[in-house]
Amino acid sequence: MNRIVLTALVALTALVARSQAGDTLIEAPKGSTPRVLFNGRNLEGWAGLPHHWKVQEGAITGYTTKFASLKNNTFLVWTNGTVGDFELHLKYKITGSGNSGIQYRSELKDPAEFIVGGYQADIDGSPRYTGILYEERGRGILAERGQQTLVKGADGKTQVKVTVSLGKPEDLQKFIRSEDWNDYVIVAKGNNVMHFINGHLMSNCIDLDAAKAPTRGILALQIHVGPPMEVQFKDIRLYPLDAKR
Repeated sequence: MNRIVLTALVALTALVARSQAGDTLIEAPKGSTPRVLFNGRNLEGWAGLPHHWKVQEGAITGYTTKFASLKNNTFLVWTNGTVGDFELHLKYKITGSGNSGIQYRSELKDPAEFIVGGYQADIDGSPRYTGILYEERGRGILAERGQQTLVKGADGKTQVKVTVSLGKPEDLQKFIRSEDWNDYVIVAKGNNVMHFINGHLMSNCIDLDAAKAPTRGILALQIHVGPPMEVQFKDIRLYPLDAKR
């Protein structure tokens, strides 16, 4: 086993040990002061299409309706910095059968339409995608729910190898509350990224494709093309794990 993979696995073991049994937030990094990214009142520090984002009931709320649909997935972008190595803690709730996600280490592809590409911690109104690692406008699914994966590039193609089972997807889905508030934690350290929901590790990816693996970029929240939907986010706290802020 090479040193990079071993280091990532040691980090994973430490993080899992920090998680508590049952539905609870992963413990925040000791001695670290979070950046509070949402003030609970307005969208100061965020930018997106105004007719699809608002603050409602103290939460960032993204929505589509029968009369306000989308031609492309669009995002609400955090404008006060970029993220590299970090832990992000937040609560989310999705209503309807739509799809959403949390973009990180990402890139703004179209500033006019707020189209973003990069790593995504997926959120889904159905039992299919929540918790997976998806690369929006990139390599696609890099880790399904219940998978630890190793990603490499070879001859211009992406190779995704499942190295460890974290549990059956349907069993992990049982820890996710439908149309209710859930705790989402994203941990990104070097080439290792992990998604936890309600204290349970949903996916883990070690991305060794140096040519394509993002190391730093913007943070954003998604609303997806499709049927009318609503997604809400609150208690958004960022714990930087690197020297850059």
